Amino acid sequence: MAKVIPFKAVRPTRAIVGLVASRSYQSYTQPEREARLDYNPFSFLHIVNPGYKYDKVISGKERYKLVKNRYQEFKEDGIFVKDKKASFYIYRIVDRDNQIFNGIVAAVSVEDYKNDVIKKHEDTIQSREIIFKDYLKTVGFNAEPVLLTYPDNENISIIISEIQKQRAEFEFTTTFRDTHYLWQIDNENDIRVISDAFAEMDVLYIADGHHRSSSSALLQEELKADNKNHTDKDTYNSFMSFLIPESELRLHEFYRVIKDLNGLTKEEFLIELDTIYRIENRGIMPYKPSKAHHFSMYLDGEFYSLYLRKNNYEFKTSLEVLDAQLLYDTILKPILGIDDLRNNTRIDYLSGKKDIVNLKSMIDSQEFQVGFGMIPATIDQMKAIADDGLKMPPKSTYIEPKLRSGVTIYEF
Repeated sequence: MAKVIPFKAVRPTRAIVGLVASRSYQSYTQPEREARLDYNPFSFLHIVNPGYKYDKVISGKERYKLVKNRYQEFKEDGIFVKDKKASFYIYRIVDRDNQIFNGIVAAVSVEDYKNDVIKKHEDTIQSREIIFKDYLKTVGFNAEPVLLTYPDNENISIIISEIQKQRAEFEFTTTFRDTHYLWQIDNENDIRVISDAFAEMDVLYIADGHHRSSSSALLQEELKADNKNHTDKDTYNSFMSFLIPESELRLHEFYRVIKDLNGLTKEEFLIELDTIYRIENRGIMPYKPSKAHHFSMYLDGEFYSLYLRKNNYEFKTSLEVLDAQLLYDTILKPILGIDDLRNNTRIDYLSGKKDIVNLKSMIDSQEFQVGFGMIPATIDQMKAIADDGLKMPPKSTYIEPKLRSGVTIYEF
């Protein structure tokens, strides 16, 4: 039984929402960030990068306090306004490729996360959890919803379709040519129908945002312990999420690029691969695999296809079937000596949304020596791994949609 809760969002005004909304801080190049900070006083980047005002890099607890100050200034200046009524928010994205994403921004229960009603499929790093928990505790808000997915539901779809016949509260287009829309649902009957529909679901799945979820759980435990008057209605018992039906979720792969061959020559490396893969040299033309358990490889100016020799390999778990795990089990760990995917500096990742030519460029630059491509994981694989209590390797999926920060904010 999933608990999905309306909340009073803090939102930009209609007139400037397009100026406020931003991508994640790390996704901008330095010149892009500086341009937005120099010429757009409303950008949410001013909040998350408060040291720019002083031409100084500020980190740690000092930065957290300034983030809170800058956020309060945005509220004082009327850039952000808090809704007076707890609501759900329909969020729609139409991207430049005309892919459409529809979902509901809402609060979900930390207890559901702890009790595995909200299921995970990726490991988290404890140090990152603690850092983000401390950040949340200081600033008192969260501006990036966790992406959750649920089985397509007719009752929810009907309400979304009906509400979208009305004029959107927000409508803005980004420089990426994605158009974003938001509608507020504060009608009690609609809220009840949506809440009841989610309550009938046994589980929800985290698609993106495992560290944000786990940090929210740590925050709840800490604030609960500090609060002598704690009740179940305290807002820190929930965290903000964007819930999207499974049919509209998009999964892409990540390429792997590795800096060296672990002391092997090119010929020795290919011989090692030959024990478990059938190898074909594809020459200089870019090659991408089209089936599970097939990989593309770029090495020394040439593309290769790798086909798993299935008669020599047995899959025992839902995780082992995943291509990202298969690559790790058969090549990255035993041949290239990469045991710790999270901390090894010899490996890096590139979103499969980018052309495989980008992978070629990274190898040709000689910063990396070999790269691998694969087909995307499926939603069914992601769910099966979560249901079995297993965890995918890092960067197993690049998931869309990607929401903008600062459009809906959850305070606690």
